[in-house]
Amino acid sequence: MEIGVDRSLCEANAVCVGFAPDVFDLDDDEELVIQSGPVPEGRIEQVTDAVKGCPKNALFITS
Repeated sequence: MEIGVDRSLCEANAVCVGFAPDVFDLDDDEELVIQSGPVPEGRIEQVTDAVKGCPKNALFITS
């Protein structure tokens, strides 16, 4: 499972960071950064909740 972001929708409000701070982060320019590669096995539920909880529907599961 990997995560993608539609940057035209993302407002970097950090809701996803609250669900999974080891997978999502904001950089110094307040842009969303997603850990590269597959989501760690033990974090799938939190990351799925982050995707569902995104207020702008900017996150999506790519595989």
